[in-house]
Amino acid sequence: MTAQIVNGPAAACPVAQPVEGEGTLKRTMGLRSVVLFGLAYMTPIIALGTFGVIASTSHGAAAMSYLVATVAMMFTAGSYGRMAVLHPQAGSAYTYVGKTIGRKVGFLVGWAMLLDYMFLPMVVWLIGASYLNAQFPSVPIQAWVLGFIVLTTAINIIGLNVADKINYALMLFQGLVIVLFLMLSIRSVLGGAGTGTLFSTLPFTGNGSSPSVIVAGAAIAAYSFLGFDAVTTMSEETRDARHTIPKAIMLVALIGGLIFVGIAYVTQLVHPGGMFDDESSAAYEIATQVGGNLFTSVFIAGLCFGQFTSGIATQASASRLLYVMGRDGVLPKRIFGRLGKRFGTPVLSIMLIAFVGLIAMFLDVATSTSFVNFGAFTAFTLVNVCVICAYAKADASERKEYFRGGVWLNVVAPAVGAVCCAYLLMHLDGHAIGLGLSWLAIGIIVLAAITKGFRRNPPEYGDRGE
Repeated sequence: MTAQIVNGPAAACPVAQPVEGEGTLKRTMGLRSVVLFGLAYMTPIIALGTFGVIASTSHGAAAMSYLVATVAMMFTAGSYGRMAVLHPQAGSAYTYVGKTIGRKVGFLVGWAMLLDYMFLPMVVWLIGASYLNAQFPSVPIQAWVLGFIVLTTAINIIGLNVADKINYALMLFQGLVIVLFLMLSIRSVLGGAGTGTLFSTLPFTGNGSSPSVIVAGAAIAAYSFLGFDAVTTMSEETRDARHTIPKAIMLVALIGGLIFVGIAYVTQLVHPGGMFDDESSAAYEIATQVGGNLFTSVFIAGLCFGQFTSGIATQASASRLLYVMGRDGVLPKRIFGRLGKRFGTPVLSIMLIAFVGLIAMFLDVATSTSFVNFGAFTAFTLVNVCVICAYAKADASERKEYFRGGVWLNVVAPAVGAVCCAYLLMHLDGHAIGLGLSWLAIGIIVLAAITKGFRRNPPEYGDRGE
C-alpha cells in the first residue's frame, strides 16, 4: 500500500482514526513539551559523556565531527518534518515508509528501528548506573539499573503529563551543569590551560585529522542526535500535530546540534588532541581538572539526571512504536495494541521495555551501544527517500500546497540527507553492522510468516482483513 495524496494529507492517512473500543492516546502535548521531550531523549549532557571517544576517533577534531553530524541530521530532520505533515500519526519511520514506499519495506524499517527504540533505554539506564557505581562503588551496579527501570516505568505508565513536569525540572538542572562546566572550562583556558585562547581552529582541524577520521567521529557523534526523530512517535499525543511536530523536529535537531558543537569546541580547548588516559571517562577527568572534586560531584549528578530524563523519553517513545505496530497487527495485538484503561498509556509495551532493560545487568556499555545506531541510520536514510517518493507521486497542485520549496527542498535536500546517513551507516564498526544485519534477517523471516511468503501486505491499523 502506497500513499495517495490526491486529496491532501488527510487522504494520505486513511487509517488515522482509531477503531472504536480500543482506546486512543490523549492529545496533551504542546510545542514546548514536545521539544523538551526530544531534548530529554537526546540528553545534551551526553556530549560530555562521549567526548573522549569522539575526540580520540577524530584525532582531536570533535567539534568538526559534531558539525558534520549536525549538518547531516538537519537535512534528515527536514525530511521527518515533511513526513510528519503528511502522516501525523505515531510510528515514525515505520509509518512513513509503510505509507509511502510500501508496507513490507515499512515493516522492515520498523523492525530495524526496534534495535534503536527497544535497546536504547537499556543503554541509557546502564550508562547512568555506571556513573553512579563509579561514585558509590559499594552499591552494586545492578541495584542502580533496577532503580532506574522502576522509576521511569512508573512515570511512563502514569502518563506524559507527569513525565513532562519531571523532564522540565531535570532538564533545567542538566542545563545548569552544562553552563557551569563551560564557564569553568573557559576560566581554565583563560588561565593558560589547553590552547590558552578561546579562539582556535584546533577543535575543528584536530591533530593530524583527515576527512575519514572526522566522518568516523561523526558516525559516533550522530548517536547523540537520537531523539529529534523520536518526537514523531508523540504525534497522536500532540495538539495540532501537523504544525507542532515539524517545528519541534527542526528545533530539537538545531538546538541539540548547537549545544553539541559548543560543548565539543570548549572541551577541546581545555584538552587539545585526542589522547586520554581513559577515553571513556575523559570528561570526568576534565571536570576534575577545571572544577575540582566538588564540581565533579555536581557533574556526575548532572550526567545521571540526564540519563534519567533520557530513560523516561526513550522508554515512552519505544512503547509508542510497539503500540503502533501492535495496533497494526504486525505484532501481537492483544499484547501491544491496547492501552491501559486507567491512564490511557500502552502499559504492556512499557513493561516489555522495562523487562528488556534488565539485560543491562549482564552487559557493559561498549557491548550494549554497539548496535543501536544501525536501526537509526537505516530509518534516517529511508525517511529521506520517502520525501522524494511522495513528491514524485504528487501532482502540480499538491506540490504547490504540501511540498513548498520545490525540487530543492523535496528532492535535492532529502537526497543529500539520504547519502549522508547511508555513508554514516557504512562507517559504523563491523560488530554493529553484523548485529544489525542479523537482526534484519530475523525481521525478513517474521515478515515472510505474517505475509504468507510475501504474497500479501502486512496488516495495517484499520484493516478488516486482506
